[in-house]
Amino acid sequence: MDWQTLATQLFPGGHDIIERDHFLSGSAQVEGRALDVIGTTGHVPIGIEIALAQARAILKTVQQHPGRPILILVDTVGQRLRHRDEMLGINSYMAHLGKCVDFARRKGHVVVGLVYDQALSGGFITSGLIASACYALPQATIRVMGLPAMARITKVPEERLTELAKDNPVFAPGPENYLRMGGLHGVWEGDLAGELARALAAGPAEDTRMALGRERGGRLLAQPVAEAVRTGSHVRPA
Repeated sequence: MDWQTLATQLFPGGHDIIERDHFLSGSAQVEGRALDVIGTTGHVPIGIEIALAQARAILKTVQQHPGRPILILVDTVGQRLRHRDEMLGINSYMAHLGKCVDFARRKGHVVVGLVYDQALSGGFITSGLIASACYALPQATIRVMGLPAMARITKVPEERLTELAKDNPVFAPGPENYLRMGGLHGVWEGDLAGELARALAAGPAEDTRMALGRERGGRLLAQPVAEAVRTGSHVRPA
């Protein structure tokens, strides 16, 4: 789905979102309440310019509109793999973006991520995945690392990883697997405007991803391990 069609369905009352070099920004109304929108389109890789543009837009909302909800529309193939970006410290720019999202959440902004097309690698981790809650459309493509790349990094044969992906969502791409792991709070179909309104109303004050992953059977040990680290206790096998 292209971003214009998506925006029409999310905001039937209209919006002023604009695209500039694959960066989306603007505002809209959701049930009479103002909402700021940032995001990306065109499967764009996140380079230092877009990372800074998103971070700047988030900080502007925090400064000028305290408490206003923020919607992050995600369509990216991850961080831009160029020598220039690497030499300029793209990792620091991505970290800065993630910190700005976290800062907005700590200041009381409900930040909702929506993957409407592609969400890969660091471009997803530091935007939609770190939001208060993240959702996806059914046809979205989501993965942090493809199995061929994972095989090269881990030295585990791709055939073995493919087998593991059949039963373990950690190895498998797609919205349904990220839903099981707790990375997604839900998959939106049908009335997108209604889904957005409900997500904003239910925006969690705390990060519930580990608990969701345990409840859904996708990440059984993340929450117990984190709790053990916090309390200094031992982890009991699930």
